[in-house]
Amino acid sequence: QVQLVESGGGLVQPGGSLRLSCASSGSIFSWYAMGWYRQAPGKEREWVATITSGITSYADSVKGRFTISGDNAKNTVYLQMDSLKPEDTAIYYCHTNVRWTDYWGKGTLVTVSS
Repeated sequence: QVQLVESGGGLVQPGGSLRLSCASSGSIFSWYAMGWYRQAPGKEREWVATITSGITSYADSVKGRFTISGDNAKNTVYLQMDSLKPEDTAIYYCHTNVRWTDYWGKGTLVTVSS
């Protein structure tokens, strides 16, 4: 059973930064892709970024502003979010797929507002 726990959300002003963390219950990051998704109020969940064996990919809406990275020793994946915009307001979820099973964290709320 894989467990993912997000942290680091909060309230930030436009133009500010936050770093989200996703701690996994095992060495998931070493073997499987890890990703971040988000769901804004009244909208469907959307993909944000993925890291697989050090290779990263991003949604166009966050490219150049967000950076995904991982720490094998800590079994943790990070999402550094810079130049935040009000439209980045959402619940951010960590995700992985292990042996054809999807696992999600419970999410962490990011609010970008002045």
